[in-house]
Amino acid sequence: MSILLAGGTGVIGQALLDQAGNAHNIITVGRRPTKRATQEIVADFTNLPPLPPAETAICALGTTIGKAGSQEAFHAVDYGAVVSFAQAARTAGTWHFLVVTAVGADPSSAVFYSRVKGEVERDLQSLGFDRLDIMQPGLLRGPRSETRPVESLLKAIAPLTDLAMQGTWRRYRSVHVSAVARSLLRACEHTAPGVFIHQFDDIRRFACEDESVRTD
Repeated sequence: MSILLAGGTGVIGQALLDQAGNAHNIITVGRRPTKRATQEIVADFTNLPPLPPAETAICALGTTIGKAGSQEAFHAVDYGAVVSFAQAARTAGTWHFLVVTAVGADPSSAVFYSRVKGEVERDLQSLGFDRLDIMQPGLLRGPRSETRPVESLLKAIAPLTDLAMQGTWRRYRSVHVSAVARSLLRACEHTAPGVFIHQFDDIRRFACEDESVRTD
């Protein structure tokens, strides 16, 4: 299977490349090379070249407002770059698109972060993909190259807060990046048309199909 991957240098993208190995022909698209893929297209998302044909595309792009520096810069990545990649993939003939957003995504949310995530989900649905898989994880656990004090604290107390999240709050539980990466690869194998939103339990279910993947 040929897969276009945007966000290959991020924590989810790196985990996905770890797990994919040589099982898939992965073509990365991004501003920096991963030095790990079969083929790499290094370009800015504001001016992407024509992409090679691939039946599937995965978008693991994402940043934080703190890292981006402003709401405008955040929007340029988590909305602008995502939609730009999706449009280029659709033009290249991709029929199956997978994207990582966040639990709570809602285009009408008063919370800027959740609103941007919801807007990108909404607009991806208008691009005409046969199948769209939307992964909505909660707090992501796993190694990061940069230090995020607040996030580190949340990760430390996640075992307790996760237990407290029951019922409709269960979808907000934290999840390891390896589980999200594996769920993306597993979802690539599904071909039924439609829009599918996957939250905590779905992500865990996909990931647990492979016992080698860390889900705790």
